[in-house]
Parts: sequence; C-alpha cells; structure tokens
Amino acid sequence: MIADQMTERLATLQPTALQVLDESEDHRGHSGFRDGGESHFRIVMASPAFAGLSRLQRHRLVHATLGDIVPRIHALALELSESPAR
Repeated sequence: MIADQMTERLATLQPTALQVLDESEDHRGHSGFRDGGESHFRIVMASPAFAGLSRLQRHRLVHATLGDIVPRIHALALELSESPAR
C-alpha cells in the first residue's frame, strides 16, 4: 500500500509525530479519484529535520524523500513542523 511505503520512507527523517492519511474517498467524483483510494493523501509530520528550513524547503525535502511515490498519486497535502502541535 502506498501509505505504508510513505510511512517507511518518511521514517528516515526521524519524525516525532507522523500521520499519513488517505483522503481519497473525500474526493470521490473529483479529478484524479480512483476506486480503491490511494490517489489523495495528507501527511501531518513533525521532525527535527525541518529545523531552520523554510516551508518550501520542508516540502522539497518530503518530496525528495518520497521519490517515485509522488508521481503515482494525484494529490499530496503537507502539514509539516519542527515539533508536534500541542
């Protein structure tokens, strides 16, 4: 499953909090939706690897870490922080 692959790859960034959410069903009838899901994802992640990085740099780091997974999905929303929300 794509979510499992994402979780495995993102573990290399040593997250202190990580959620990989398949939001595909919320997009039924919209562009890019596929039966069976795995088309629209949201990643909520906190990692010390994001310290000192701009929002754009954090997004680029996650995209690079996910590598060939990104072109296989339709949409990816990212909520990235240096430390978990309280």
